[in-house]
Amino acid sequence: MKEGIHPNYREVCFVDLSNGFKFVTRSCAPTRESTKMDDGRELPLYKLETTSETHPFYTGTQKSVDSLGGRVEKFRNKFKVGIKK
Repeated sequence: MKEGIHPNYREVCFVDLSNGFKFVTRSCAPTRESTKMDDGRELPLYKLETTSETHPFYTGTQKSVDSLGGRVEKFRNKFKVGIKK
């Protein structure tokens, strides 16, 4: 194989921030933190917002994540004064 063109794959622990689900796979994703696994291994940690454990497509349940709702309502209220129907 050609030298210097292949990524440096290593075992990485991915964690779902919404429910704490963890899984380990080989990856070259950049990490800053590490975590101690149940079996004693110290692995690089990569944090995810959603995984197949929490994504509505895979779980069959729909969650409403309305993080922008507050900002949209503030905007509408702020500029509602000048709008006439």
